[in-house]
Amino acid sequence: MLSSSPFDFLRFHGNHGMAEKIRRFDWAATPVGSPETWPTALKTVLAVALSSKFPKAIVWGPELTTFYNDGFAPILGEKPEALGRPFSEVWAEAWDEISPIVARAFAGQSTFIEDFPLTVNRHGYPERAYFTFCYSPVSDENGRVLGMLDTVMETTGKVEADRQARILNSELQHRIKNTLTVISSIAGHSIRNAPNLKAAESALMFRLNALAEGHQVLASDRSAEADMTTLIRAALIAHTDGDRVSLEGHTYSLPERQALTLSLVVNELVTNALKYGALSVPEGRVIIGWEIAAEAGSDAVRFWWREQGGPAVTAPNRKGFGSRLVERVAGADFNGTAVLRYEPAGLIYTLEGRVPRE
Repeated sequence: MLSSSPFDFLRFHGNHGMAEKIRRFDWAATPVGSPETWPTALKTVLAVALSSKFPKAIVWGPELTTFYNDGFAPILGEKPEALGRPFSEVWAEAWDEISPIVARAFAGQSTFIEDFPLTVNRHGYPERAYFTFCYSPVSDENGRVLGMLDTVMETTGKVEADRQARILNSELQHRIKNTLTVISSIAGHSIRNAPNLKAAESALMFRLNALAEGHQVLASDRSAEADMTTLIRAALIAHTDGDRVSLEGHTYSLPERQALTLSLVVNELVTNALKYGALSVPEGRVIIGWEIAAEAGSDAVRFWWREQGGPAVTAPNRKGFGSRLVERVAGADFNGTAVLRYEPAGLIYTLEGRVPRE
């Protein structure tokens, strides 16, 4: 004759995991008492929970004694052992938020909630986490609610991924809008200031390529900022091998708007230097430098371009879009001023402004 055990209802669950922990636990020292006294409803729901791969906890009796299955263990993290403890104690840090839902379950009302935010302490520090769960009442054969079944899944990863996707989508829309605005301005000025259609096409393509180079640097950094050294070298590389251009400045990242503006500025200046300035003769050189002073809420930025060893420089009779771009547009985008000085020894360009920081 087979011997009887109060845990016969767990005989199909093996001798490992939560089934074994429940067998070995001193239930007589808890409000639910010895397993021999457990009602059929508790045994039944406990057997179902332990058979499930889905995270489940059982909250039993007025004292809210906790049972749970193997799937629920990751939800608890590094909390002290929850088995046999009051559910209100296990989740004390979030009890103000979940206690009304527990009360509804013990009143006979099921609740299903998606992506519910809670601040929990599972690893020795508070963290914001999200859960999709259902609290269901568990009744005996007479319809009297004796406990609650918590079926839950943590959705923190999904919620954070959705939030990041929304941020990236918003940033993409912002970048597209800014880019179209810049393209519209470039196209309008390039066409209006060109002597003929061929010149307009050449100027437009040149400036659009410069814009694309700036975007390429931004895209390679996978952020809305670009390192100044990388940005300037990218703007120069299409026009010169750089052996007659010196860069003087420390690592500094510009926000997207200022990065694109500086890329266009450098393209305008290097093209002018190749046609008329220092880079049009073998002995000519260009020195590019920048200085940054960090201040509260913004950074003071000073950028310069100095040409040496080129032909004698004279100011042009009229200023085209390129000149207006490097002075007025750049000055406005950097919240400061930009000046072109046609010194006899070589063109000097300075840009001074402020870059906002969060």
